[in-house]
Amino acid sequence: MEAKTPKESLTILTDLVLPGETNYLDNLFGGELLARMDRACSIAARRHSRQIVVTVSVNHVAFNRPIPVGSVVTLEAKVSRAFKSSMETYVDVWIEDRQSGSRTKVNEGIYNFVAVDEIGKPVTIPQIIPETELEKERFNGALVRKQLSLVLAGKLEADEATALKKMFK
Repeated sequence: MEAKTPKESLTILTDLVLPGETNYLDNLFGGELLARMDRACSIAARRHSRQIVVTVSVNHVAFNRPIPVGSVVTLEAKVSRAFKSSMETYVDVWIEDRQSGSRTKVNEGIYNFVAVDEIGKPVTIPQIIPETELEKERFNGALVRKQLSLVLAGKLEADEATALKKMFK
C-alpha cells in the first residue's frame, strides 16, 4: 500500500449561510457548523483511504468567531495523519469579506475516523507523508493527541506514550 500526501485528500466545501441555519443573533448554529465540518472531514478521510469511513471522535473544535447570516463559508479538510485503520482529519473554516473577497479563518476542528469494510470491520489504510511545515506540525501533533486520548481512556499506560514523554523532557 503506497503512502499518500495530505493534499491528495484535500476537500473544499463552500456554501452560503442562510437565515434558517442561524441562531437568535443571526449567526450560524454551532451544530450546523459541526455537521458541515464532519461532512468535509469525512470526504477527506474517504479520499485518503478509498474505504467506507465512520466518525469515531471529535478531538477538538474551536468556535473562534461567529459566522453571520449571508456569509460565504469555506471549509478545507485534509487528513493530517494515518495510523493502522484510523486517521485524523483537520478542518479549517474561513469566511469571505463581501467587498474585498479576502478570507478570515474563523474556526477549526480535528475529527477522527476509522476506515471499515462493508461489514464494519476496520481495514488497513495508507500512511501519510506530510510536505509543508503546517502538515508536518499537524502530523506530529496527531500522535501526541492520539496517545493522550488513549492514556485518558485507560487504553495506554502513560510510560508507553513516547510522544507525550518527549514533550516534557
